[in-house]
Amino acid sequence: MPQRAAGSATLADVAREAGVSLATASRALNGGTRQVSGNLRESVLRAAERLQYTANVPAQAMARGRGNVVGLLVHDIVDPYFSSIASGVMRVAARHGLTVTIASTENRPEKELEYVTTLRGQRARAVILAGSRNEDSALQRNLTKELKAFEAADGRVVVIGQRKLPFDTVMLENGPGAAALAGRLTGLGHRDFRVLAGPSGLLTSRDRVLGFRDGLAHHGVSLPATHVLHAEFTRDGGYAAMVRAIQGGFRGCVFAVNDVMAVGAMAACRDHGLDVPEHVAIAGFDDIITLRDIRPSLSTVRVPIERMGEQALDFILDDRAATPRVKPITGEVVLRESTQPLEGN
Repeated sequence: MPQRAAGSATLADVAREAGVSLATASRALNGGTRQVSGNLRESVLRAAERLQYTANVPAQAMARGRGNVVGLLVHDIVDPYFSSIASGVMRVAARHGLTVTIASTENRPEKELEYVTTLRGQRARAVILAGSRNEDSALQRNLTKELKAFEAADGRVVVIGQRKLPFDTVMLENGPGAAALAGRLTGLGHRDFRVLAGPSGLLTSRDRVLGFRDGLAHHGVSLPATHVLHAEFTRDGGYAAMVRAIQGGFRGCVFAVNDVMAVGAMAACRDHGLDVPEHVAIAGFDDIITLRDIRPSLSTVRVPIERMGEQALDFILDDRAATPRVKPITGEVVLRESTQPLEGN
């Protein structure tokens, strides 16, 4: 008999090799409502091993109505913020036998819709959307429609970010965190600020800018629109925006709306011969894990990023609620070396 190629054996081959019915082989390998006795299960498992049987996961998903795959959609997998969310999701998933697939939209909101459509076709168990929502209302309507179709097919949907979609949401309180940071920075004596913001349509950036402005106003400090510098929501975006501020003669306190932009701003200061914090003070938002290697250490708003990922999967594992649930996540201001008190404070 010719030798079968590794991985080409079918479930019927395994059943024949073990001397059991196809249904018994399926229950032994894939689980089900009816249990298979220990001896029969061992016989099937040994047969599967001899034949190097590999399960057809898409076919199993079709048979069960859904698979064990959770799709995690992030904006930028290079950003440690999103990799930390992924770590939290995967930690809980591993305990429950779920497989996590990660797709990066590369900061292109329309890619979310494409990925959700693909996951629905694959009958994935759940989809988690991690990252800022966008102000494009037509795009959000189309995304909501596709996500509702995903839920109607017995899938689960969770959003990490703003409460803008009608699904379970792990909601980061961006505005209050930024306002608290503004209060602490004014308490150090700072009065002249620039904000390095992301694209104007990105809601996370918008909320943090508005929160920071409100926090400054509460302490009698204004933030003119010209002092908000928009750039990409990335390290390179932070670098470019900081160069613009430096070229304009700025020597004050910078709030970058996320840590990767703050890291870019620190690099720009270094490349232009400016000391942080002697010439320019810099603060960020998120407290990403890579900050432990940054010198001077960066002041920021600490967010329990991995816990947000864990909470998202907890929602999926819980029974479906009658109405969408919201879990608010609050940040904590952490002042470090990059923002020192000014003389006289």
